[in-house]
Amino acid sequence: MVVCPTLKLKGIVKFMSAKIVKISNPLVEGKGFEGLMSGECVRVGSNHLLGEVLSISGDSATIQVYEDVRGLRQNEEISPAGELMTVELGPGLLENIYDGLQRPLTKLQELSNSESDEPSDIQALDRTKKWEFTSTVSEGDEVEYGSILGTVLESGGVLHKIMVPRNVSGTVESVMSGEFSVEETVCKIKTPDGEVKAVNMIQKWPIRTPRPINKKILPSTPLYTGQRAFDTMLPLAKGGTAVAIGAPGSGKSIAMRQLAKWSEADVVVYVGCGARGSEIADIISEFDELVDHKTEQSLFSRTVVIANTSDMPIAARETAIYSGITIAEYYRDMGLDVLLVADSLTRWAEAMRLTSEKMGITPGEGGFPVNLSSQITRLFERAGFAECLGGDGRRGTLTLAGTISPYENRLSDPVSVAVLRSAKVLWDFDSELANIRHFPAVNQLESYSLYLEQLQPWYDKVFGADFLVNSATALQILQKDTELQNAAKNFGKDSLSGLEQLILHTAKIIREDFLQQNAFDNIDTFSSYEKQATMLSLILYYYELCKDAIVKRIADVRPLLEIPACEMLGRAKMVRPEEYDEKFSKIAQDIEQQIKQETKRQVDAASKGGVEEDD
Repeated sequence: MVVCPTLKLKGIVKFMSAKIVKISNPLVEGKGFEGLMSGECVRVGSNHLLGEVLSISGDSATIQVYEDVRGLRQNEEISPAGELMTVELGPGLLENIYDGLQRPLTKLQELSNSESDEPSDIQALDRTKKWEFTSTVSEGDEVEYGSILGTVLESGGVLHKIMVPRNVSGTVESVMSGEFSVEETVCKIKTPDGEVKAVNMIQKWPIRTPRPINKKILPSTPLYTGQRAFDTMLPLAKGGTAVAIGAPGSGKSIAMRQLAKWSEADVVVYVGCGARGSEIADIISEFDELVDHKTEQSLFSRTVVIANTSDMPIAARETAIYSGITIAEYYRDMGLDVLLVADSLTRWAEAMRLTSEKMGITPGEGGFPVNLSSQITRLFERAGFAECLGGDGRRGTLTLAGTISPYENRLSDPVSVAVLRSAKVLWDFDSELANIRHFPAVNQLESYSLYLEQLQPWYDKVFGADFLVNSATALQILQKDTELQNAAKNFGKDSLSGLEQLILHTAKIIREDFLQQNAFDNIDTFSSYEKQATMLSLILYYYELCKDAIVKRIADVRPLLEIPACEMLGRAKMVRPEEYDEKFSKIAQDIEQQIKQETKRQVDAASKGGVEEDD
């Protein structure tokens, strides 16, 4: 994130002489401004700390400082920058770890014992590295904002598209292919008024302003995650929004890592907002070691990490989320599928609450700012399935998945209420499930997905109508199981009918053998759609055959619940991809054979008993 130390007004560079009059961490009040604009970046004090103008009154302004203000003194100078808070966009974003101000943490570490540069002036993109630029336009071509000028092969096999920046359109006067740094000119465009614009590979964009698109499209394809509890039961659409809500320790962050590792996304932007430093270090280490199943390279090679850890200035948490979604929009504009993980939205809201408290703004529920809901809505509206600018009809998706750690009741917490107005998928993480080591600890009956109806045509076309029908049947069994649990506790399972005992048993199989998934097992950590569909159909096949046997009024249902094939159902999750067809067919045959044998045995026994009684 780079800003200029001067204010440019109508071509005149004007230096300001504003002074600090009050310091209230993280806010600073300054006096002596002229021509200042709301949201403008400023440099504060002799260390040139980065800040942003929150409010203006006359020649005074309240500034939020995003760095440690210790050492600041009254009467130190404040220098406006003449632009809004921006991020740098271009080749080199992938495989990078930034703080909330888009400063590379590796460079910050290098400068930690050096006084040669100010940390705030660290550039986000490497100016020395050369990139192989291949032009896709020719001299004389007409281009507009968003048109693709050429491509650069970035890490992870991502084809980085260099686009015409905003406020530029016209005729390509010259374009070159070859090796260039991000600051070198790769194309010159002659505008309609005759001005020639030199274009390099860097764009800057204000983080609080959504990048424009041609139009939004209704999401119609699921985001494949490899997690059975999500893909089969609570699907998230590409370009959709989801939130994982649960108490600390319920497994939300691990689930978000699973999404980032296995989801069908071209680029992952992972924002650790207020996370522990060790947590971010684990993510980076894990992503670096994991071989991406799509590219056969390190997963980290197509990932951008923004880390605002809990020991960093709390005010910068807010910018971390906005920086992340702006970077995600940039890759979406290339026509890519992008996943943004925001962990956590609660800590992001806490940063906004701190600022509003310091400014003396009347608080809303829970002490959060009264505009919390509108802030969250604006953030979530930046996700979506979009037709991008540029005139070539390319389309990209930006999927947003966030986490919330509520203070009290998880669904009535102020942040939860505000987010649930915007998020279309709720993954409700249950502490009781987490305590018995059920992962992911998602309470299926309290969770929901509002994408099922619009995703149904895709599921029906790719997997047939049975896929969603089986999902709905499994959910009905889980709901019925909840109703029967109290009766089983009060009167014992033997008091239940045979069908009711079957429902309890099948619900247990669904929970423990289908929904439960081991994130640390090399086989079970990822489950293909085909495997998910076959596993659930096997469980429901067993359920239907047992139900038919019960209808024949067999005397004892317990042997049906204990057939050896039930153990094989539990092991189905550990079957390797190359063994699916053989082993799943064998399980289906065993289920049918063993249930028939037990049914016949009981029917024959009942028949013999009836003959003896007549005699």
